[in-house]
Amino acid sequence: MGLCVCSGAILQCAFGSAPSTFMVFPSSTTTMPPSTPIANSMDNKPMVNILPFGMCSSLDNPTVAATTAAAMGMLTPMPCIPATAAPWLLGSPAVLIGGLPALNDSSKCMCQWGGMISVVVPGQFAVQLP
Repeated sequence: MGLCVCSGAILQCAFGSAPSTFMVFPSSTTTMPPSTPIANSMDNKPMVNILPFGMCSSLDNPTVAATTAAAMGMLTPMPCIPATAAPWLLGSPAVLIGGLPALNDSSKCMCQWGGMISVVVPGQFAVQLP
């Protein structure tokens, strides 16, 4: 049970320095009033659905690792470029959007650099998902 996630939701990465806005494009006909697209588990495309989170501080990120090494081991965050290849986890299997599980406010997405992306604000507050 949770709130469905719509375009305009606020996301946060565990290694990011700032929140980001989630973008969902109307690829299906399911929208929330007033015409806000609802996300499904495959809305995980970097720089399309998931925008940068400010500066990345993950040492698994090659640019962060290289600049940290060049700074004699002092952690040196670099601009975030999300690397999300896997779909969102734990969507709502009882609610399908475009034939795929709808995202709810407890869904998570992993960045290949080790960051867990969470929903901070789902983008709507009215519809409860089973």
